[in-house]
Amino acid sequence: MFTLSCCFIVKDEEKVLERILKVASEFADEIVVVDTGSADSTVEIAKKYTDKVFYFPWQDDFSKARNFAFSKASCEYLMWLDADDFIFPKDVEKIKKLKASEINFDVAFFKYVTGYDAKFKPTFIFERERIVKNDGTFFWQEPVHEVIVPHGFALRLDIKIYHMKKERVRPKRNLEIYEKNLGNLSPRATFYYARELYYNHFYDRAIAEFSKFLNMHGAWVENKIEACLNMSYCFLSLNDTESALKILFQSFVYDLPRAEILCQIGNIYLNSDYQKAIYYFSLALKCKMNVNSGAFVLPDYYNFYPSIELCVLYYRLGDYKKSYKFHKRTKRLKPNHPSVIHNEKLFNDLKSQNLI
Repeated sequence: MFTLSCCFIVKDEEKVLERILKVASEFADEIVVVDTGSADSTVEIAKKYTDKVFYFPWQDDFSKARNFAFSKASCEYLMWLDADDFIFPKDVEKIKKLKASEINFDVAFFKYVTGYDAKFKPTFIFERERIVKNDGTFFWQEPVHEVIVPHGFALRLDIKIYHMKKERVRPKRNLEIYEKNLGNLSPRATFYYARELYYNHFYDRAIAEFSKFLNMHGAWVENKIEACLNMSYCFLSLNDTESALKILFQSFVYDLPRAEILCQIGNIYLNSDYQKAIYYFSLALKCKMNVNSGAFVLPDYYNFYPSIELCVLYYRLGDYKKSYKFHKRTKRLKPNHPSVIHNEKLFNDLKSQNLI
């Protein structure tokens, strides 16, 4: 069994902090909270759960604050969490089981769920390094979208951390931090900088930075594929459908097609060429989802979303039997989805007319 320090960096988190501290106290041997300048009751709440509450002046660099939090921890392993994260009981039990094991690992990857439906089924999920050995060799890097470069023996576990952010941060905060460091951006940071430009609707600049990233030595393949997808959104926002399609097809150079890419191609053809849309949505259904790749994964794009679009497309073409086949598939997946309920009424009418 190993001991575990759970480390937080916080600022003005009084609305959510106690929720995750209660959970962390169930499995952590030590909780470290580093405050970066709260003006609310964040610090008082933290002190209810730990005496290891520290102040670190904000320096527009998340990695510096996280490394400071790690430096204050004393257990054998270090775990990081955000104030607006949450862990459901079944995953708390999995963490306890991991702690009780005799596995000697260097880094453990958990699933990070940042999008989910009303029943907390993940709609946006990716893998993150979550626990590392406290041996002085693991450090946070990058001022924004900070990361620990893993090494040694890694565990990849089916343990989910839910990110339950209720309020948006200052929209341009990350963008402003990147623009203070433009001379020093790594390939990874260039990718995330381009994403921030896209999120803030600077589409031409985002396209330029994504293009730069795709030509950088050391650029990670999953980020390259995601860059192509994000570039397509930018081109479509600029009403340049041809360029959007070209960059999506370019992603095939880097690896096998992802369902997210194929669905985006299908979306482009959705109202202009039904047969092409059917072709790409059908291909998406054949893709194998890999939530351990580290990529940003949209689970619905591997089953539900292409199925419901195929249902609509075949209905438009008058092929009600094929349309109904895909409707039944979507009904099994999400029986209470508004579109599924709507389609059920349409198919009941078709049944009454003996059309299916």
